[in-house]
Amino acid sequence: MSYLPGVHDATVDTDRIRMHYLEAGAGPPVIMVHGNLSTGRFYEHLLPELAGRYRVIAPDMRGFGDSEPAPLDATRGLADWADDTFALVRALGIDEPPHLVGWSTGGAAIARYAMDHPVASLTFIDPVSPHGYGGTLADGTPCFPDGAGSGGGTANPEVVRRLAAGDASDESPASIRNVMNALYWVPSHREPPDREDMLVAEILKTVIGVENYPGDSVATENWPGMAPGRTGILNALSPRYCDWSDLVELDPKPPVLWTHGAADLVVADGSRLDFGTLGAAGEVPGWPGQDVFPPQMMITQIRELLERYAAAGGRVRTEMFDGCGHGPHFDARNRWLDVFTSFLTSL
Repeated sequence: MSYLPGVHDATVDTDRIRMHYLEAGAGPPVIMVHGNLSTGRFYEHLLPELAGRYRVIAPDMRGFGDSEPAPLDATRGLADWADDTFALVRALGIDEPPHLVGWSTGGAAIARYAMDHPVASLTFIDPVSPHGYGGTLADGTPCFPDGAGSGGGTANPEVVRRLAAGDASDESPASIRNVMNALYWVPSHREPPDREDMLVAEILKTVIGVENYPGDSVATENWPGMAPGRTGILNALSPRYCDWSDLVELDPKPPVLWTHGAADLVVADGSRLDFGTLGAAGEVPGWPGQDVFPPQMMITQIRELLERYAAAGGRVRTEMFDGCGHGPHFDARNRWLDVFTSFLTSL
């Protein structure tokens, strides 16, 4: 399938990995970092609208899309993604601080980038909590020191099997087409059939294995019996390794836009993918109780972190999108673009 008008792709060798990316427009640089189980093409539908004012670049991150396959060191959290993004910026000769956009997993990556390098602004789209994904108490402390209940062992094995087999069908709830339509946006939203097919094909480029998706896992005596290993994307998202709460300490503080779908099932207070929620619902036996392993309050944790950021002098704009899921830039595309462009032009 061809790219949308004004959008082209390219590949460049950085000093870390060879990276494939989409690009459109000219002007101040905007780098858009995708989430887990997606690629740069999950931003493609936004690029023509933005290209009149900005140079927009949407790379395929390590382990996804058409970039060079490379292992991910989960013990660094999302620092591999952040470092790859900075390597891409250098390779493209961008010499001014970019505006960064991060969706879901990409949110942690752009926060990590900002802790290491100057940025013009940060836009979070339904980001992973600043304390990682799954298995934390209200204050962000891991429920268990080893991060039990998070990481590579929490992936649905049937989803992983079907991804590895290249299953593009809709025959099972675990087929990635159905997972995408159930979790990436609200069920009432459907992409046009050709775009849906393209997005499914992009997800099926995911590198499957212990070094990428979902990552490795170790046994533990702590509930629910598995803890994160040291490689792969789901381990990088574990609260054992993922922590971007130090964003509050930045000086100077880049302006922040947080956009979030109010009907998000992935990043939520009590997400249905969180083992604390599943345990409380009786869907995973042996749950040790609310005091030991509560459902993670992801939205609350994001909000509290950004409130502290604002109290420390940072500029924060928050937009909640009613009736939208994990990707409001899909199921509320036009409104999301209006919010995003008004944010950038206000800086």
